[in-house]
Amino acid sequence: MKLFHCGRCANLLYFENSCCTSCGASLGFAPDVMNLLAIDPKGNDTWEEVTASYQYRLCGNYQNQGACNWLVPVSDSHVFCVACRLNRTIPDLSTFQNHDLWVRLEKEKRRLVYSLLRLKLPCEPRQEDQYGLNFDFLADQPAMFDERAKVKTGHANGVITMNIAEADPVERERMRSQMAEPYRTVLGHFRHESGHYYWDLLVRSGSWLSPVREVFGDDTRDYRQAMDQHYQYGPPGDWRSWYISAYASSHAWEDWAETWAHYLHMVDTLETAWQFGMRVNARQRPVMNSEPDPAFDPYQADDFDALIKHWLPLTLALNSLNRSMGHADAYPFVLAAPVVEKLRLVHRIAHGG
Repeated sequence: MKLFHCGRCANLLYFENSCCTSCGASLGFAPDVMNLLAIDPKGNDTWEEVTASYQYRLCGNYQNQGACNWLVPVSDSHVFCVACRLNRTIPDLSTFQNHDLWVRLEKEKRRLVYSLLRLKLPCEPRQEDQYGLNFDFLADQPAMFDERAKVKTGHANGVITMNIAEADPVERERMRSQMAEPYRTVLGHFRHESGHYYWDLLVRSGSWLSPVREVFGDDTRDYRQAMDQHYQYGPPGDWRSWYISAYASSHAWEDWAETWAHYLHMVDTLETAWQFGMRVNARQRPVMNSEPDPAFDPYQADDFDALIKHWLPLTLALNSLNRSMGHADAYPFVLAAPVVEKLRLVHRIAHGG
């Protein structure tokens, strides 16, 4: 994730900011220029970037729900921004708890959309493109006392469904423990489910299917039977030698989705580190620079080996820092050689070959 600076006072800003904490300027993220802009009201629901003549409207969820800080160009007739237009269903916001959980989901969803835009991947709403993407944010109906009424997080036919309980840290930790997952986050769910979407869009019926099968295995294996076997018997004993996670070993589709999610973790974390000026080499002295190196853009790097070269020392540093604070590893993964090759293929596909 990029770091941003206020166009009025040059104060450091973060992706979620809607107001500069130094000068009080109103802020909005403009996906057309991929920048967080300081904006002034110009009347008629129009806002203007303070150092240029770019004009925008606030996203409908910015104005009405406080759930978004993105902008819509004045030339665009849509009420909502490119991220919020992906929503097909949102929870009943008359329930206060639902509103808070939905806002948390939207925050993480915008990080996913940011990554998709940075990678220049197709990301159109399904109502505007038959192959597009939609999100359903749904809540369980406890009054029905029926397990079938539980909302299941997942993807089907271009629609990513998210149970809003995933945004509750207590519930998420309970599920993380129950499912024996060392790493369970809302953003991770979004990235994983987007992997299923892009399998359908980029792999399933195209020229990438054969290369993906060579690396990820047989996707024609009965999915329900594979999942039943995984939950009954667990992963193979040597799964760490072949997969990024235990869940990835359950089926080729899940292996792809887990690896896709991990690739998005990598490039976004590397961009954040580079924006902070972090340079880590475990064999030499770590260096902290005040300015990022403009020559390195993880999202647009052609050379996958360069990403791995930067990634491995950074994860070592992250884990060491966490241990120094008495916390568990921030990066509880091991990249075995087959996993690196899977990530390499994802990199090629995400960049169109």
